[in-house]
Amino acid sequence: MADEELEAGEGGKKSPIVTYILIGVGVIVALAITILATMYFVGYFDPDSAERIEATVQQLELDAEEARARAEELAKGPDKETLDSPELTRFENTYMEIERPLVANIVNSRKVMQVKVAIMTHYDDRVVANMEKHEFAIRSEMLDVMRKIDETRISEPNFRSDLAEQLNIAVNSVLERYEDFGGVEEVMFTEFVVQ
Repeated sequence: MADEELEAGEGGKKSPIVTYILIGVGVIVALAITILATMYFVGYFDPDSAERIEATVQQLELDAEEARARAEELAKGPDKETLDSPELTRFENTYMEIERPLVANIVNSRKVMQVKVAIMTHYDDRVVANMEKHEFAIRSEMLDVMRKIDETRISEPNFRSDLAEQLNIAVNSVLERYEDFGGVEEVMFTEFVVQ
């Protein structure tokens, strides 16, 4: 009877090696199933997935080629049109002299400056007509510029050209104020006296 109990005890108890082997095989099977399921859902086993990938790559290459061609075309810009140009016409310079001289006192001095002024324009006779029409306002503005000159500025080397430029700005500002267009290109001195 003791032998029967001993045999029954041995039959009920399994060896730990078999348990470890079964656990290892179970883990390997679970790992293999996980890997195969992942590959299936990713599309690895799909027969035309390689073809789809290849078609997608070819489509992307075609799109890139079209974009490159479009970019080169845009970089070139529009085609240049050559137009027949008429003979070059030179602008005629129109001159007008303000008849009465401008006389102004020099600041902090007993000296007087007297100038006669002429204007030059590339535009049509409307500028000359506007000059004649607004002569009093133009003379007043030019005299305002001249009355601010002191004796030290007269001896500067660029005094006359600077004064001519200031008078040009003054004349154009008056014409723009009253006629919305200046048009005077240059102011020149026909007489210039400081006494």
